[in-house]
Amino acid sequence: MTNNEIVSGFDDEKDESLKIKLEKVEGLDDCLILYLTGYIDTYNSNSFQKRVGKAIEEGFIRLIFQCNSLNYVSSTGIGSFTFFLKAVKPKGGDLVLLEIQPKVYEVFQLLGFSQFFNIKDNLDDSINFLKGNSGGDSLSLFPKVFECPVCQKKLKAMKPGRFRCSECKSILVIDDSGQVFLG
Repeated sequence: MTNNEIVSGFDDEKDESLKIKLEKVEGLDDCLILYLTGYIDTYNSNSFQKRVGKAIEEGFIRLIFQCNSLNYVSSTGIGSFTFFLKAVKPKGGDLVLLEIQPKVYEVFQLLGFSQFFNIKDNLDDSINFLKGNSGGDSLSLFPKVFECPVCQKKLKAMKPGRFRCSECKSILVIDDSGQVFLG
C-alpha cells in the first residue's frame, strides 16, 4: 500500500530531507506507524506538520513515530511533535516516539521535552500502550509513593512528570513506568 492509499494526498508535498513511510496497525483502525528517515529542522518542519496533519484529519489519532532512522531533530522539529500531541489528545488519541537514537533523545532531554512524550523501545510496547490509549498500565502505578533519591524524603506523585522535592528542592522526573530520575 502506498502512502497516498493510506492517507489521500500524503505524498503531494514530499521533502527529500525527511522521508516518511506509512503503515497501518492491524486491529487498530485509527493507529498509524510513521517511519521517519532523515532529519527534522526549521526548513522541513512545516511540510512535516502538513503531511502528518492530513493523517490526523483522516482519523488517525494514535500515531507511532518510528525514529530509528531519524538522525537529527531541531527544537522546531520537537515543536512539530508537540503540535501533533495537541491535535490528537482532545480526540482521545496519543502518540509514541519509538527507538529514538541517543543523540536525538539528548535534544529532547536538554529542552525538557523527554517527559512529555511516550518514548518506547519496541513496537509491541508502543502498540500495547496505544491500545490502552491513555497508558492504562502506567496510570495504575499512580498515585505512587517514592523516596527522593537525594534526601530520602517520602513523596507522592499523582502522575508521571517533573516534580520538585519538598524537602531538598531537587528536581525529579518520574516516567510512565514509575521510575524516578534526577531531572
